[in-house]
Amino acid sequence: MLEEKIYIKGNYRRSIYQNNNGYSIGIFKVSDTNSENLAKYLNRTITFTGYFHELNDIDTYIFYGKLVNHEKYGEQFQVENYERVKPEEKDSIIEFLTSGLFKGIGEKKAKKIVDVLGKDTLKVILETPDNLILIPTITKTNIETLHNKLKEYESSYETIIYLGERGFSTKDSMIVYNFYKKKTKEVIEQNIYKLIQDISEMNFKKIDQIAIHMGMTKDNPARVKAAVLYIMEEISNSFGHSYYFKEELKQYLPKVLQIDLSEESFENILRDLEVSLDIVVKEKRYYLKKMYDAETFIVKRIRILSEQQKIKIKNLEEELIHLENLLQIQYNEEQKMAICSSLCNKFFIITGGPGTGKTTIMRGICELYKSIYKLTYSELQDEVVLLAPTGRAAKRMSEATLLRASTIHRFLKWQKETNTFQVNEYNKSKAKMVIVDEASMIDTYLMASLLKGLSINCTIIMVGDDQQLPSVGPGELLRDFIESDMLPVVKLSKLYRQKSNSNIIDLAHDIRNGKINREVFNKEDDLTFIQCSSAEVGSHICEIATTYKDVSYKKFQILAPIYKGLNGIDEINRKIQKIFNPKEDTKKEIIVGDEIFREDDKVIQLINMPDDNIYNGDIGLISHITNTSKKEIEIDFDGNDVRYTPSNFNNFRLAYCISVHKSQGSEFDIVVIPIVKEYGKMLYQRLIYTAVTRSKSKLYLIGDLNALNLAVLNHPSDIRRTTVKEFLIYGIK
Repeated sequence: MLEEKIYIKGNYRRSIYQNNNGYSIGIFKVSDTNSENLAKYLNRTITFTGYFHELNDIDTYIFYGKLVNHEKYGEQFQVENYERVKPEEKDSIIEFLTSGLFKGIGEKKAKKIVDVLGKDTLKVILETPDNLILIPTITKTNIETLHNKLKEYESSYETIIYLGERGFSTKDSMIVYNFYKKKTKEVIEQNIYKLIQDISEMNFKKIDQIAIHMGMTKDNPARVKAAVLYIMEEISNSFGHSYYFKEELKQYLPKVLQIDLSEESFENILRDLEVSLDIVVKEKRYYLKKMYDAETFIVKRIRILSEQQKIKIKNLEEELIHLENLLQIQYNEEQKMAICSSLCNKFFIITGGPGTGKTTIMRGICELYKSIYKLTYSELQDEVVLLAPTGRAAKRMSEATLLRASTIHRFLKWQKETNTFQVNEYNKSKAKMVIVDEASMIDTYLMASLLKGLSINCTIIMVGDDQQLPSVGPGELLRDFIESDMLPVVKLSKLYRQKSNSNIIDLAHDIRNGKINREVFNKEDDLTFIQCSSAEVGSHICEIATTYKDVSYKKFQILAPIYKGLNGIDEINRKIQKIFNPKEDTKKEIIVGDEIFREDDKVIQLINMPDDNIYNGDIGLISHITNTSKKEIEIDFDGNDVRYTPSNFNNFRLAYCISVHKSQGSEFDIVVIPIVKEYGKMLYQRLIYTAVTRSKSKLYLIGDLNALNLAVLNHPSDIRRTTVKEFLIYGIK
């Protein structure tokens, strides 16, 4: 026997919150329910949440869902789906017709209509509106208004039902309807795969499943085109390439389509995609149109900036001497060149490894700009913008320069719901200079968006280490810019060693140069190598962790390249959790999947949540867990408390050990890195270099020295295929 759905019946009263995708929080007056727990709300109001088409206070609705308990807002009814109850009684129909929805219909006219047509009034208006002409005082205009408005009103609700019947969730139905409105059915029936290109929440797998369910043939051209575009996106995201070859696309296609496609059909599909401007083909290279546009836009803008006449600044040398006295710093010639060239060029790159003074240079640029243009600190903040790809990198930048810094996403005012930036080519920032730190992490799409949001007259300074890991997204911009030899660059090489971390910096530069000097290990306390077998790595990590269990969670970090296996991130987290945050009766805990979270656990954010001012890579502590019928986890990110419900528990994970990729843009006082041959292809120079350079004062390497040697000499052959460098050198053809 099927379990009866819990419902409440009644009337919508008012809205508390709504967003563009149809998500609403509001007040609902309950007239009926089948739940004993909800009986107390009869003839009273309850707060509800869910995804809806336009609710009004005229209709009666039935909401299906469940009662939940929100810690802050109390009991709420969480709506999973709903239906509108058509008015049946004469008085209800009169009230509906006089609601204001139908212009020109007052109470007298409404009463006359219902007196004649009775309970079938709405059916007659929809199906045979000409019958209304028999009713005294009802004009032709009244009839048209009644018919058209009611038809429009009915069709929108019917569309939501239509989408649900085809396999869309209520949430997705609302997202789709709010995008296409009355054209929804037409789009679905003509080419359902159009949703993937138009709406960011719709992906190929989701839409393809619905399309096949609707009877779409596996070799339908619309499906094949969508599959090709999906493959190109996946290759970009997996390998970072900006273009692809025909053979690659053909190789992946049967796996996605689950059929073999003839050569002729494949060629026709590619030709059609080129004609429709979904892809661009240049010299046997196949680009997604948006990627080609992004690369060419970046190159055009950077060339314009780099070719502009240099800015002449009077008494620059004297100003620089004054700056050194002010900051009590003695810059070397490389650093002086970097600071002065940054102020004189419209586009400039500063690159170098750890300990070469990049941070000191950024502060110098800001202070010298303030001095030259005689600005207050408030005015300086208005004109000079400091940006970084991650929240932690932005915070480090702010601490070093004593100025405000933010993530690029926040600066561009990213809107999660629409996946767009509010600062763009139509609404540009007024910044006069932008300094971007950790520039190696910026992907092609983000760089294009940043340039679109900046004035053509804005000076751009990119600071980064081109030997670190490239961006998670496609492209390898910093390296392409530098290797083109077409742009002004200062490469910092002189090291500023401090006793506390001199050996770490020496090791980093050795790795950068493709060699290992064994004498650097265990010479001082800052750099320790523990030679051991793969099976012994875990116990050594636990021993070190025990030594530092009273140190702030911000200072101690374990880094590993993979998640699975004996020495993978997941297993290390389980072991270290027992040391740093063991099970206690006073600490609440919750199981999510196969992972245990408890209060005071260290966790890392995995995706951007701009509404909560939390970004990918941010690290915090679990401050509170609710593990009753209502499950909730509260995480403290440096004083910013963010609440999570089961729907977004997968947005974070334990962070005693994190991936090297996730550590980019961060620094920690003490870093522990396991290195074993079992890491396989993840042992390569740029990854190990990036990991080592996360350590500020103490570094432990644990495992096999031969594995470290292999990594240092390993330069993966799967170099990212991009054309930014080529376009800079030879121009865009």
